[in-house]
Amino acid sequence: MPNLFPDQYRTDGGVGTYYEAAVVIIALVFVGQVLELRARERTGDAIRALFDLAPKMARVISAEGLEKDVPLDQVTIGDLLRVRPGDSIPVDAIVAEGHSSIDESMITGEPVPIEKTEGDRVTGGTINKNGTLAIRATQVGANTVLSQIVEMVAGARRSRAPIQGLADRVSAVFVPAVVLIALISFFTWLFFGPNPALAFAIASSVSVLIIACPCALVILPH
Repeated sequence: MPNLFPDQYRTDGGVGTYYEAAVVIIALVFVGQVLELRARERTGDAIRALFDLAPKMARVISAEGLEKDVPLDQVTIGDLLRVRPGDSIPVDAIVAEGHSSIDESMITGEPVPIEKTEGDRVTGGTINKNGTLAIRATQVGANTVLSQIVEMVAGARRSRAPIQGLADRVSAVFVPAVVLIALISFFTWLFFGPNPALAFAIASSVSVLIIACPCALVILPH
C-alpha cells in the first residue's frame, strides 16, 4: 500500500504509515453490524415460532351441534370450539365440556402436562394431549396471551437498550470535543511543526481521532 506522502516528496523527517488501527476500527464496525443482524434474525425466528404455535383454523360447534372448520380470525368471543387430541388450543378459553391434559410448556416452560376439566382456563397455543374438549372462547385476536407475548417480543426487538441512550448522550459531547482537539493538533503541527509540516499535521490529527475512537461504542447495536 503506498504512503500518502512518498519518500521522494519529503525534504526533511519522515512520517510512519500505520494501517493497523484503521483496519481494527473497520473490523469492529463490521463485527458490530454482524452481531446486530444475527440478534435481529434470532428475534425474528422467535416471533415466527410463536406465531406458529397458534393453529390457522378452529373447529366451531354451531347451536345445532354441527362442527365446522373456520379461519382463526373468524372466531369470536363466546364461540364454542372443539379441540381434539393433539390439536393446538386456538384461542384463550374456558373448558365447557370434557377432560384432558394440556401441554403448556411453550408458554410456561413447565414440561409436565396440566390436567384440565370443566371450568378451567386454557391458553391459546398450548397442546391438547389426550382428551377431547369443548371450549368457549374468552379472548381472541390480539387479546390472547400468545398474541401479547408476541407483541412483547416484537416490542423488545424495536426498543433501544438503556446503554444506547447513554452512549448517544456521551457521543453528543465526546465527538465534537475530539474533533476540536484533532483540529487544534492539525493546525499546531501545520504552523509550528517540522517539515514536512502538512504530513506531520495530518498524521497528528488522524492519530488523535484514532486514539480517541470509542471502540466500545462502535460495536454497540443501534
